[in-house]
Amino acid sequence: MTATSAFFERLTVVDQDPRFSKVCGSVRFDIRDGGHLEQWLLDIDHGRMRVTRSGGPATTVIRVSAQVADAMVRGEVNGLAAITRGEILVDGDLGLALRIGRLFPREPGPPQRDDSDSGT
Repeated sequence: MTATSAFFERLTVVDQDPRFSKVCGSVRFDIRDGGHLEQWLLDIDHGRMRVTRSGGPATTVIRVSAQVADAMVRGEVNGLAAITRGEILVDGDLGLALRIGRLFPREPGPPQRDDSDSGT
């Protein structure tokens, strides 16, 4: 599972986020990795959030490479800066896209320990 898939899977259990209590709309993330397209649809209704794997219609569509998406969910890339650099393309409500940035970490988290070679 990629970092991005894990991020969206965690969002599927959030249900309610008070930071979005005045937000209504939908955002579809089109994440491209070579010839593969992964799509996630985030519906927000006054803070109630529902995340599905869907290519359905949305208020805002965010197109991003898998590499940039993974870096964003790890807190290594700022979404606004990536938009400015053209690494993220936004169709639709730019204000909603910027608000969604609150879901992503602002700085990298602690490194993940890999115990696969520890022999325990």
